Amino acid sequence: MTDHEHPNQFALLRQRRFAPFFWTQFLGAGNDNLFKFAFTVLVTFQLQVAWLTPQQAGLWIGALFILPFLLFSATSGQITDKYDKTRVIRFVKGLEIAIMLLAAWGFWSSNVVVLLGCVFLMGLHSTLFGPVKFAYLPQHLNERELTGGNGMVEMGTFVAILLGQVAGGLLVAIPEVGRHYVAFACVGVALLGRVTAQFVPASPSVDPELRINWNPVSETWRNLKLAHQNIVVFRSLLGISWMWFFGAVFLAMFPSFAKEVLHGDEQVASLLLVVFSVGIGVGSLLCEVLSRRHVEIGLVPLGAIGMSVFAIDLYFASRALPNADGLALAEFVGRSAHWRVMADLALLSLFAGLYSVPMYALIQLRSQPSHRARIIAANNILNALFMIVSAIGVGVLLQLGLTIPEVFLVVGVLNALVASYIFLLVPEYLLRFVAFVTTRLVYRFKVRGDEHIPLAGPAILVCNHVSFVDAVLLMAASPRPIRFIMDHRIFQVPVLGWLFKLAKAIPIAPQRDDPAVYARAFAEARRVLSDGDLLCIFPEGVITHDGELGEFKGGIMKVLETNPVPVIPLALQNLWGSFFSRVDGAAMKRPFRRGLFSPVGVVAGHPVAPAAVTPAVLRERVGALLAS
Repeated sequence: MTDHEHPNQFALLRQRRFAPFFWTQFLGAGNDNLFKFAFTVLVTFQLQVAWLTPQQAGLWIGALFILPFLLFSATSGQITDKYDKTRVIRFVKGLEIAIMLLAAWGFWSSNVVVLLGCVFLMGLHSTLFGPVKFAYLPQHLNERELTGGNGMVEMGTFVAILLGQVAGGLLVAIPEVGRHYVAFACVGVALLGRVTAQFVPASPSVDPELRINWNPVSETWRNLKLAHQNIVVFRSLLGISWMWFFGAVFLAMFPSFAKEVLHGDEQVASLLLVVFSVGIGVGSLLCEVLSRRHVEIGLVPLGAIGMSVFAIDLYFASRALPNADGLALAEFVGRSAHWRVMADLALLSLFAGLYSVPMYALIQLRSQPSHRARIIAANNILNALFMIVSAIGVGVLLQLGLTIPEVFLVVGVLNALVASYIFLLVPEYLLRFVAFVTTRLVYRFKVRGDEHIPLAGPAILVCNHVSFVDAVLLMAASPRPIRFIMDHRIFQVPVLGWLFKLAKAIPIAPQRDDPAVYARAFAEARRVLSDGDLLCIFPEGVITHDGELGEFKGGIMKVLETNPVPVIPLALQNLWGSFFSRVDGAAMKRPFRRGLFSPVGVVAGHPVAPAAVTPAVLRERVGALLAS
């Protein structure tokens, strides 16, 4: 599908493969929150229950909702992998109707025990739907649509949470009959969700022969081990779980933060939730624009930086606000000191959206399809554990005497430390961030023909060699990681050498100069292709001194003898004359050779079959792309 046929992520809402699924998950998230928030308000303000104080109600409702994620996520992952996902979706929406009918009776009769039971059951409903929610998308969207689709789902989820909480709060507050209206609304939304589920297209099973292990403990452990087999995926799961830890701190603190620090009323607490939700939604939608319709994990470090910067600034913005008594919404917004607080919250959550969406897309793309739902289930288990640890950790910090702004400061600093650790463990995030910044802030970067770079399987990329940042630009152009064979001398260049070592680039030297380095380079190149990865070779061997395309050497033929894989010609355009090229002498000596945002491009050509490859053929193909 071309960009013209599918201009952006909103176009998905007009397509049957996405729209019914989107509205089904939207209504489910909304109903969860309508029910939970209405119940919380009911036991906090309207019912006097001796054994469930208002202070305890929020904790118990949150704990009961999260408990099924710990107990049943492993089982739900297996069910999603074994059965058609559309059948699972329809079953879950039918279950939601039954739970909401029971909840309606609980609201009607003010039966707190029944409603607490329904909280647990709605947690079970969300546990069953969680793996389906993220395993469905890669089955129906291609790689170019995955980031946009995830952004839409993330945005939709937070908007649904917001609308559900607002609706629940407004309905239950209606005198005398509020809880009756809540009962009708919960059942009505559940029925509407079942209707939209009927239009979700078939999503065939990925592992119909799977035998379900009903033991949640052993299966949970097995899921975590399964996820750990792909170390990038597993560490991305930890990264997402950390985001839930981070977000849970702010969401849990909003009521107290509004009352004790900002000196506002309940409407101010609701405003904070609105600002936070809108920020997440905007950040999620921005991912597709910034990523140029690919899974761009270079956004993750950018998101992490923003999360820390604005969490720390929130401490400085809120630590010494003047005292006041129960400011109403208009009074709160009317004070300029509060604008910085709201801006920090909006930007903090926006960057959290930039952080999380590419991670979800990466997990979906890199997970083995037959195990994808179980890996998402492992993610849900880790998320639940991190949120529990988050609640305990905040409780401990508050017990130690820290103020709420000081808790935000601690979490902001912790986020910087955790993110740095993750990015050093998985250098791909950091490398893609460098490539992202270079291609957005240094050059006006355009990629053409990238559909010729395969999304799976081994291949060799060959490209002209114009500058010291060629590899960085090619990283940005490829949807997959690339291993580069590079002249051993480039590793001695400050900063760039460290980056290329981090990227696991393969140093090569002429055979006559260093036979051992030469032999090791070819052995490692063969291993890369045997592992099913992308290998990039600069067949000229050296960076051009005159901007012209040099002779292609025959090293690639040696690799193809043992690993006959497709060869994709690439051409870097308009890079000659830049700061990093050797125009007028040594590179990187004159910073203002060309201005910022100079147009630079990468063009990918049709793959060449291994049997048709010769250095002359490849040079001709790259030359034609250069001129295109």
